[in-house]
Amino acid sequence: MEQMQRRVGVIGGVRIPFCRNNTTYADVGNFGMSVKVLGALVERYGLHGVELGEVALGAVIKHAADWNLAREALLSSGLAPTTPGITTARACGTSLDNAILVANKIACGQIEAGIAAGSDTTSDVPIVYGTRLRKRLLAINRAKTLQDKLKIALHRFSLKELRPSFPGVAEPRTGKSMGDHCELMAKQWHIGREAQDELALASHRKLAAAYEAGFFEDLVVPFRGIKRDGFLRPDTSMEKLATLKPAFDKSSGKGTLTAGNSTGLSDGAAAVLLASGDWAARHGLKVQAWFRDAEVAAVDFVHGEGLLMAPTVAVPRLLKRNGLTLQDFDYYEIHEAFAAQVLCTLRAWESADYCRNRLGLDAPLGAIDPAKLNVHGSSLAVGHPFAATGARIVATLAKLLEQKGSGRGLISICTAGGMGVTAILER
Repeated sequence: MEQMQRRVGVIGGVRIPFCRNNTTYADVGNFGMSVKVLGALVERYGLHGVELGEVALGAVIKHAADWNLAREALLSSGLAPTTPGITTARACGTSLDNAILVANKIACGQIEAGIAAGSDTTSDVPIVYGTRLRKRLLAINRAKTLQDKLKIALHRFSLKELRPSFPGVAEPRTGKSMGDHCELMAKQWHIGREAQDELALASHRKLAAAYEAGFFEDLVVPFRGIKRDGFLRPDTSMEKLATLKPAFDKSSGKGTLTAGNSTGLSDGAAAVLLASGDWAARHGLKVQAWFRDAEVAAVDFVHGEGLLMAPTVAVPRLLKRNGLTLQDFDYYEIHEAFAAQVLCTLRAWESADYCRNRLGLDAPLGAIDPAKLNVHGSSLAVGHPFAATGARIVATLAKLLEQKGSGRGLISICTAGGMGVTAILER
């Protein structure tokens, strides 16, 4: 992707508080959360009856009936019903991908404005049945007579066929969960338990401080009687985190990933409005930041690469195309899928061997200033409804840049399937 032909503005975003699964939003579902967050964005920016060029909204865990989720949700949001919608998914990168999709259309002059959004729930999950029962039901449906239907229904039927199947968290190619893969990464990069717990503690403290300072007053819309993220633990400590047992590698005695330094299963939604500068001016809206460029990459995790290391590949490509170094940023928003994942990423960029042998660079990308990393906390404290995280980060970073008045921010999100989605915002 060449640098965008027309500047794309991030006008701003909103989200609902993120919650632990099976709690406050257990009965809401993706449709309800999507309608809420789109409606809140419409309210915030006076978009009632406005036709936008695109609403790109995604969900990772969704029912078959939600195949048209974006369009159905926007029809209940207050936007003009002539606004098109597209439903997407790229695991944890979904709504950042949606921002890229909308931004590219604006940059190319195809549309003037659009919304990038995402919603996810691990409370209201699709429950399906096995292949054998599914084929039996399809055969019954095809049968013409009642006698044939009964014959198919009863032939070699076993009660075991009624056993439901829940969505799995394992990678289909390896059978390992994301946490299992991250444990392997932590061992490869020699990331210890204490460093992971320190990063998790910092995330909670920074998020709590940001709430106390009022940073999220216009970013987080109260929903179902709650105003703050359900994962936030302002009173946590290194001592409390140290008491938690390994969550994935439970048998070797060397497991370092715990419930405290890994993101929990989450429910939530987020949305962000993007537009050309001209469209924003015509609607009396300010641009918080400009969406400069983006890059997506993938790694061969099946044959040994770290599942969550793809951002280490995407970022140097992004930097090279834009003539930047890793140190040329005021803010770094690195999604905290696991504390270990963030620390592996940073260590890889500092590794001369990795940067030379894997990334083809003459020198390591180097270290970043820790004071600029996830300055208001990130997924370990906020929560991580898969498809909502990207829009949350874009909205947070855009506001940070607006408050600073100038500067540049880097977004890095790892995803299931060994992919990474990255972007640059600037002001």
